[in-house]
Amino acid sequence: MWKCLSKYVCIFLLLTLSGLFFLFRNINILEWKLDLCIWDICSVHSEGPPLLDHKQSCNHLGQERTPEEALEEHYLLESIAWPEPPPRPTPTPLEQTSDPAHSLFVMLPAVGGREWHVGDQLEFLVLMKDFQGRPKSHGGDFLLARLHSPKLGAGVAGQVVDHQNGTYSAIFLLLWEGSVRVEVTLVHPSEAVHVLRNLREERPDRVLYKSLFRSGLLSETTMCNICLPTNQQPLCNYTDPHTGEPWYCYQPKQLLSCDTRINHFRAGYQKDLITDKEALLFQSGVNLKTHIHAKGSDSVTVLPKKKDKPEVESSRAKAAPVRTTPSGYYFQGSWQSLGGVVMRQFNDPTAITQCLKGKVVYMYGDSTVRQYYEFLTSFLPELKDFNLRSPVKAGPFMAVDIPHNILLKYRSHGPPITWTPLSISQLRYVANELDGLAGGSDTVVVISVWAHFCTFPVQVYIRRLRHIRRAVVRLLNRAPGTVVVVRSANLRPQSLQESLNVSDWFSLQLDEVIKAMFRGLNIKLLDAWEMTLAHHLPHNIHPRPPIIKNMINAILSCVCPVKN
Repeated sequence: MWKCLSKYVCIFLLLTLSGLFFLFRNINILEWKLDLCIWDICSVHSEGPPLLDHKQSCNHLGQERTPEEALEEHYLLESIAWPEPPPRPTPTPLEQTSDPAHSLFVMLPAVGGREWHVGDQLEFLVLMKDFQGRPKSHGGDFLLARLHSPKLGAGVAGQVVDHQNGTYSAIFLLLWEGSVRVEVTLVHPSEAVHVLRNLREERPDRVLYKSLFRSGLLSETTMCNICLPTNQQPLCNYTDPHTGEPWYCYQPKQLLSCDTRINHFRAGYQKDLITDKEALLFQSGVNLKTHIHAKGSDSVTVLPKKKDKPEVESSRAKAAPVRTTPSGYYFQGSWQSLGGVVMRQFNDPTAITQCLKGKVVYMYGDSTVRQYYEFLTSFLPELKDFNLRSPVKAGPFMAVDIPHNILLKYRSHGPPITWTPLSISQLRYVANELDGLAGGSDTVVVISVWAHFCTFPVQVYIRRLRHIRRAVVRLLNRAPGTVVVVRSANLRPQSLQESLNVSDWFSLQLDEVIKAMFRGLNIKLLDAWEMTLAHHLPHNIHPRPPIIKNMINAILSCVCPVKN
């Protein structure tokens, strides 16, 4: 009996040891799959680092600014400063906040009661009221304005001027003949902008970033970000040695060194960021990206331009008129630039191929520039995507057209980036990539870096653009013939959750910063903000194909300009 029992004990021990062997052998795979599941779910998470005061904890990060850079940053922040609502001891009740249903806009009369002609300025006065129908007495509402003619496929962005007394001017340049209609939208009331501003400054941890550490049978995931509280656990410092761009992860608690970091990924979003009362400020169809109605007519008929009239005439009295200068407009569905670039239409693959023949095109940034890569590889039959076995969204990607000697490359920017798990070997900063280019007349560079910076204080974005700008200047100094196109931010859909993390207000502030920081350089600015605002299609983080085609035409018009 004991002999038989001993035999079963041996078999049991053998099975147990085998199970443990396979368990430890596959534990790292299980950990990896768990991380993938966390990312794929994309649900709201409450786990994360404690509250972080960016102003106190993170200002020391990155390379030290020169006095000139510090002064520029000061002026940039001043230029995007937004009016604050009056201070109150308690949050403003919803009924006292801006209500688009009670608000209205009215057309200001033309000078001398004359007709409207191409080249004139058309102006509307926007009167904001609260939910009780009472006029607002302060500014700070985030409004958008558009002038369009649906039958002509025409549209142009309007300029909104805040008079900081509850009234606003919406000003439009009349650029084509025919019937035109005005559209004014309240994106956020001033009270909602106040909430968003506080979130941006006080909660830069709204997106949860993590990394997997692995060595042999050991693996662990930890929290990462540009800045982390230092009193929780030791940090791994992944600051870029060339640009000084900071990035940190908590050091694993197991026997894993900082050198065992495998990847980078988004693990979710923080929840419970605002109170229930504050959430009422972000109601779709009520006070979130909602149209304001006109009192009286919202349209005029524009006649041909007079030969003997000034270039632009305002509808206002002659005293200190505001001049609006859009970057371009749509007419018959095609974007017409007003920024000095003569637009060409590249309507067939042959035209694009001839323009890009013998050229190398580098695209750096987020998915809004990856769209251009995807458009070209799908539209040009001879441009073949080379399988680098890269993640579907993140890249890097490469396509070649051997007969026409065309090389197209895309690479994402360095962290923060909210995509699928990325190998740390593919985390590259745009400035470093630019420093590796020889450049020249056969080189085209397209940059779009903004969408993943909406949750961070603007100073973080200014620092990133400063490094990219330095690298662009170095590239143009060693190879002046290089064509560099910088794409600005664009509008997107808005819901409560989207507003808290990627509001159009955040994007607008980044848009204004990128335009200011690259102004005066020998680069071409692609104004994606106005190209999405002026178009009739719904706003999307990834603009629809007709808009992308116009953006491609704008880029190629810079690469292959009209010859005099």
